[in-house]
Amino acid sequence: MDIAALVTDPAAWAAFVTLVVMEIVLGIDNLIFISILSNKLPVEHRARVRRIGISLALIMRLGLLSTLAFIASLTKPVFELPWQGLPNAYGEPSFELMFSWRDLILIAGGLFLVWKATLEIHEKVDPNEKHGQKETKDVVINNVGSAIFQIILLDLVFSVDSILTAVGMTDHLPIMFAAVIIAVLVMLLAADPLANFINENPTVVMLALGFLLMIGVVLIADGFGIHIPKGFIYVAMAFSAFVEILNMLSRRKKPPQADKSLH
Repeated sequence: MDIAALVTDPAAWAAFVTLVVMEIVLGIDNLIFISILSNKLPVEHRARVRRIGISLALIMRLGLLSTLAFIASLTKPVFELPWQGLPNAYGEPSFELMFSWRDLILIAGGLFLVWKATLEIHEKVDPNEKHGQKETKDVVINNVGSAIFQIILLDLVFSVDSILTAVGMTDHLPIMFAAVIIAVLVMLLAADPLANFINENPTVVMLALGFLLMIGVVLIADGFGIHIPKGFIYVAMAFSAFVEILNMLSRRKKPPQADKSLH
């Protein structure tokens, strides 16, 4: 089907809109990670690192879309372990230890995300004392390079998940390309406001780290063939964010306490 036929096809537009929404939702995980990581850098480097991270995400997604045969090969099993878990109520194995490259990428990415989120949570709960406030140029460069490297690793994981979702929803390559580009542009527009909001609200930082920890566990489970419906995950995240917004509004409207020294 050519471009002109797709433009006039209502089913193609429905698939396009649905895919854009799905890609934006899937990009939230990527954006939260980039925001938290970039906020640890000096202020003058944060916006640049966020733009680099999101640009790399776009390049990876478009690169993967251009090699659909390679994407299809990622879902083929590469090896299988003999143990398949305890039988369930129907006498069938509870899960199969048959791994594809996609599974291995998701497990590695999930482990990295769990490790990174746990490390960040530990630093927030028990911050290390800093010896001196000034950083040398070499240290700043190393920090920026480390942040970009970590963003590249997670971009790869989220890109594979994103493109496999796109391939599963439509057979038309132009729709996939357009949806991915629009979703990443939305991420680019939302990056700075989201990062600033997270940085200005310490409790939101902890909530976002909790999200990343949960997403890491979901990726690991998915890699082992235990598929947790992502709708449940995002509904839980949205509900938690809604409760946190209510707490923030409550704190802002709370009247200041009277100075006890006046009594």
